[in-house]
Amino acid sequence: MDKDIIKKVAEEAARIVGRKHCTTRLEDLHCYSYDGSGRTFLPDIVAFPDTTDQVAALMRLASRQNLPVVARGAGTGMTGGSLPVQGGLVLALSRMNRILDIDRDNQIAIVEPGVITGDFQKAVQEVGLFYPPDPASLKFCTMGGNAAECAGGPSAVKYGVTKDFIIGLEVVLASGEILNTGTRTEKGVVGYDLTRLFIGSEGTLGVITRIITRLIPLPEHKETFLISSNSLPQATVLVAEILNHHIRPCTLEYMDKTALGVVAHLLPTPPAPDLEAMLLLELDGSRSEVHDQTKRLYILLNSEAHRGHCTIRQAATDAEKQELWLARRSISPATFRLSPHKISEDVVVPRSRIPELVHFTEALAQELNLIILTFGHAGDGNIHVNIMLDRDQEEQRRKGAMAKERLFRQVIGLGGTLSGEHGIGITKSAFLPLELDATTLSTMKKLKNLFDPQGILNPGKIFPQAES
Repeated sequence: MDKDIIKKVAEEAARIVGRKHCTTRLEDLHCYSYDGSGRTFLPDIVAFPDTTDQVAALMRLASRQNLPVVARGAGTGMTGGSLPVQGGLVLALSRMNRILDIDRDNQIAIVEPGVITGDFQKAVQEVGLFYPPDPASLKFCTMGGNAAECAGGPSAVKYGVTKDFIIGLEVVLASGEILNTGTRTEKGVVGYDLTRLFIGSEGTLGVITRIITRLIPLPEHKETFLISSNSLPQATVLVAEILNHHIRPCTLEYMDKTALGVVAHLLPTPPAPDLEAMLLLELDGSRSEVHDQTKRLYILLNSEAHRGHCTIRQAATDAEKQELWLARRSISPATFRLSPHKISEDVVVPRSRIPELVHFTEALAQELNLIILTFGHAGDGNIHVNIMLDRDQEEQRRKGAMAKERLFRQVIGLGGTLSGEHGIGITKSAFLPLELDATTLSTMKKLKNLFDPQGILNPGKIFPQAES
């Protein structure tokens, strides 16, 4: 953009948020130019608002100057959702990090977007309540980012994802107007459900400045199990069988042999040489419920169909549980031990089709001579497929792009969806027509243009052709 316009906007933004909370220094801009996708786009200005009124004032300023605006949480997203692909102004919401209310009697909480998800979970647990959404990056990611992307996590199999626990929002629109959606009550059906519209919209419709969450009582008891299998097909089939045997885990995670190999040093005991896959399963609820579910699990695994293929180990201590979860949550960053780069996808298929998806990825890896590993939230069919490669090698780059497209086509053919929690951003937008028909896409673009007629909110995301 024109340097004079950027200078003028930066000066006015500094008056709104305070000079020390606005920067155009190159070294600062670089810190807000990337996210978990590994791509970089340099912003022109970064501002750190502290209040909703400041966000509104910044949006009015950007609207007058037709300046692109990108709201940013912690930058842990995997699809480029928080990248300033057209430069402009980044609203870094890290200062808006207050837990405004935890209402124990009504089991709700009100938070600002910069609250760290893990910190929020700990705060509500201290009063005996539970906020289940638990993305792998919960120690760093923010509630606002989770809402913008509709983040999931291991607990989704039983409790659902972010949209299932947000009942109201405060949102600043592109015009600078402040919109309130939803209620503080468990029920509320007045007017259109605008809350759900903004959740998962990836910052393309407005800037979330306040979140009302519902909470549930903290489960009384939890047990953790590690199920090891020497048969990959048997392990993936077992996922559906567990759920069909009236066993309702709060987490049911799957890891293939390659995924386990990169975190073997973090596991309580080294994996057996013939290990092909593991399931990490947790049961929670009252002690009697967990006891009954545990009995059902052992009966299933000791049945003739699974005897000889699977072994089960119950975590004996909290330290052992934490070791298992450290290993599981460390898989994604640890994969870089295999290759310098990767294409990280979070596809979803019906649970009964997981064996077909995993078989497809194995065959694809062999055909293209690439390392492709699978792990993730098997309980709800959300499998993370990591295609490992070296982008500096043209042949691997070409094969990686081919593997991604063929994966997406296979997922749609299995009745699945392109993303379960990472969103579309810039890395999947070209493939949207594989899943969404022309009428659906057209309707979404009309909504985008209604809320953001100038196309300044997070431009270039989801469907770039809608931006101007």
